[in-house]
Amino acid sequence: MHEQPYRQNPLLRMSYSLIAPLYDIIIERPMREARRRSLASLPTDVPKKVLISGVGTGLDLPHLPTLHHYTALDFNPAMLSRAKVRKEKLDVEFILGDSMDLPFADAQFDYVVLHLIVAVVPEPQKCLSEAARVLKPGGTILLFDKFLHPHQGAPLRRLFNIITRRMATRMDVVFEEVLCAAPELKISSDVPLLSGGWFRGILLQKR
Repeated sequence: MHEQPYRQNPLLRMSYSLIAPLYDIIIERPMREARRRSLASLPTDVPKKVLISGVGTGLDLPHLPTLHHYTALDFNPAMLSRAKVRKEKLDVEFILGDSMDLPFADAQFDYVVLHLIVAVVPEPQKCLSEAARVLKPGGTILLFDKFLHPHQGAPLRRLFNIITRRMATRMDVVFEEVLCAAPELKISSDVPLLSGGWFRGILLQKR
């Protein structure tokens, strides 16, 4: 069996296990409205199969429509155990797995939610291309994350990235470069959500 990509960064795995109890306190309130705006793109009339790739502690779950079947995946057992508490009335299956090497066959999901995961994983291109692979033709990816714009200097973010990329998140990811890894995807919407447009809400459609 080949080694899953996330296992190549044991420090990242350990750090997320340690910060799991604090993650909600730090992240939940500042990101709440942005999550709601992104998840509002899920349909509320027809049941669909939805993958939440990188569910973390499940902060998306309270904002999800109850009619869909959800698959919630994360690489960290501590995060996943906290997400399970937020299940409530949702039809959701929790899976321990890698967003860069999804354990699903091609074209399985109508929607894929990528919230604060593409800029966290060591290889963002693999994360997006895997999401595209398991998405049905005509399906949609809901992406919410922080990205630099092409040719943006951002020297402080790039400096801090030397430290943060090993322990928590990357700060140097340019979305337009990541998108090249999934040519079957096209942008249908791209709006600023937080921090002057550093955090963006992006909808992608699979041709």
